[in-house]
Amino acid sequence: MSSTSSSSSFVVALDVGGTSMKGGLVSDSGKVLLSERRPTPRTEGGDAVVAAISDFIGHLAAAGDGEPAGVGLAVPGLVTEHAAVYATNLGWRDVPASAFTTLDIPVMLGHDVRTGGLAESVLGAGRDVADFLFLPIGTGIAGATVIRGEPYGGSSGWAGEIGHTPVFPDGEQCACGQFGCLETYASAASVGRRYSQRAGLEGVRAEQVVTSDDPIAIEIWDEAVEALSLALATYTLLLDPSAIVLGGGLAEAGPALFDPVRTRLVKRLAFRDAPPLIPAALGVDAGMLGAALLGWRAAGRPELGPGWDVDVRSGPLVS
Repeated sequence: MSSTSSSSSFVVALDVGGTSMKGGLVSDSGKVLLSERRPTPRTEGGDAVVAAISDFIGHLAAAGDGEPAGVGLAVPGLVTEHAAVYATNLGWRDVPASAFTTLDIPVMLGHDVRTGGLAESVLGAGRDVADFLFLPIGTGIAGATVIRGEPYGGSSGWAGEIGHTPVFPDGEQCACGQFGCLETYASAASVGRRYSQRAGLEGVRAEQVVTSDDPIAIEIWDEAVEALSLALATYTLLLDPSAIVLGGGLAEAGPALFDPVRTRLVKRLAFRDAPPLIPAALGVDAGMLGAALLGWRAAGRPELGPGWDVDVRSGPLVS
């Protein structure tokens, strides 16, 4: 990785996942000065993950021209702006924001999905939509309820766990302990797992199920679509979103996902119109770009972001 040559002010932005971390430096004009990935050492325990994040932040900061104005950090689990309260898959509890860096600069934390929702709101598919659901469908399913442009965390930070909405109450048991959760039927991991179990195969991926025309694949995919339409109908009736923004790996199925879910959602909402289903715009960059917005908020510059120019066809942000 080469050092940046820009003298503009910048923040460190880091999106922490269970497998890898994506970090970068983002200027006040919205330019990504550099970006890099590192593995997340979650098998080594929470302290090791915190130390790895601190090292990564220091590494990125040193590559910039001058000192960062702030740090934005998107992490999974229960999180507030000032602390990573709990994350099962990362093994930590009650980690203050200051523990993630040795640098004497402001740090702001955000939930990974809500931070992605913030990025889609300010920079992506939700730019012209005041209230929407951001639903990335990947290994798991969690949502970000965006209200008047801002993600809503709920009274204690648990808002958005739509993946654990029971769509089939008498259905399969979820890893969370409940039965019939949306995530158990419609996440990319679950689609591949359920097909593999019924077909007597191993390691089948969701995209293989979507493109297959054998009866088992058709049944598994039909159940996933049914689960999604049920959950989205309930969400729509409760919160009346202007749109539903679908992202994550499974959304890359395109019409194979959007068309049947849209059709069933319309049928389930008998007395009202269904909100439009919109593909997410920022892809895998959403978390890091949202973290950049958090970093600038930590630095006292909450007005930054809406004026940035985003070219989602060629990469992250361009100045």
